[in-house]
Amino acid sequence: MNTFGTKFKFTSFGESHGKAVGCIIDGMPAGIKFDEEFLQKELDKRKPGKNKFSTPRKEEDKAQILSGVFEGYTTGTPIAIVVFNENQHSKDYENIKDLFRPGHADYTYFHKYGIRDYRGGGRSSARESVARVAAGAVANMLLREFDIHVMSGIYGVGKIESTLDSHQYDFDYALNSEIYTLDKELEQVFKEEILKAKKAKDSVGARVFTRIKNPFKNLGEPIYDKLDSKLAHAIIGINAVKAIEFGEGCKSSYMFGSQNNDFIKDDKFLSNHNGGILGGISNGNFIEFRTFFKPTPSIFLPQQTQTIWGKNTICKLQGRHDPCVGIRGSVIVNAMASIVMADALLVNTSSNINNLKKAYK
Repeated sequence: MNTFGTKFKFTSFGESHGKAVGCIIDGMPAGIKFDEEFLQKELDKRKPGKNKFSTPRKEEDKAQILSGVFEGYTTGTPIAIVVFNENQHSKDYENIKDLFRPGHADYTYFHKYGIRDYRGGGRSSARESVARVAAGAVANMLLREFDIHVMSGIYGVGKIESTLDSHQYDFDYALNSEIYTLDKELEQVFKEEILKAKKAKDSVGARVFTRIKNPFKNLGEPIYDKLDSKLAHAIIGINAVKAIEFGEGCKSSYMFGSQNNDFIKDDKFLSNHNGGILGGISNGNFIEFRTFFKPTPSIFLPQQTQTIWGKNTICKLQGRHDPCVGIRGSVIVNAMASIVMADALLVNTSSNINNLKKAYK
């Protein structure tokens, strides 16, 4: 599906090598200051061609607002945002138009739809994530009204991982880091690992840590729309994401209940092993989770594959690709988490009669 969300929802459109990508956002309340400068800065974080740690594809990714904003404020009607593609090199893919790139969605998309859009993956390309970041920026404009902040950064690249406790991660440093690292002592080491993979015509995976500050202690809709379920739905839907874990995550399966339970005193939790969510509802603690990105499937080494007619062959890629997709992926994680939180905020307004009475005074 191309639409995500319940009350705050967006629909994305466009392909990697089409004319444009963009989104239509529905459900944004009227009267919120629309920060176009912030929107562009968020898109700039994700845009390609900024440095040697991302694809050389050059795109300005300038957002054009088509509707839903009047005199600097949201109108309560659909917000349409479009970003025109400017630097497609479709010819780079002509030599592989009839074969499947290993690790990509070429094989599954072809067998599902019967169409082979070989131009950079078409709709399955991470180029579509421009729309997610745009929608995430708009969601943040709503969250800021309630002092809710979503922050993400890189804590691991390949086999190298920060040994800092999560409370020591430096999100301010990550904002100014070329690769959004949360551990300044590992910035150069991470960079060297990425460039080593790039020089070898290969790629490398990465891990992202996300913290959501000041969430209300009542967000999330059990049983099937739990807050962690919605976050997982959003994050797993990002290109190249293979796993997500909240709080202690997989480690909790090795623990005793006495170790994993978050004890309570004076209406405060004394730990955060569960990542700020209990029973699918936020408990007021920081919401914390980790996202795991696989290595970019586009590599420049010969790979065994087959053609659309079933003939065995070798794939030799050309073109421009990220040596570590998780770097720019961290920006997309932040955006999707923001969308989920904005949606949860709006859905919760009708969770009980007191909330409704407050809305109607």
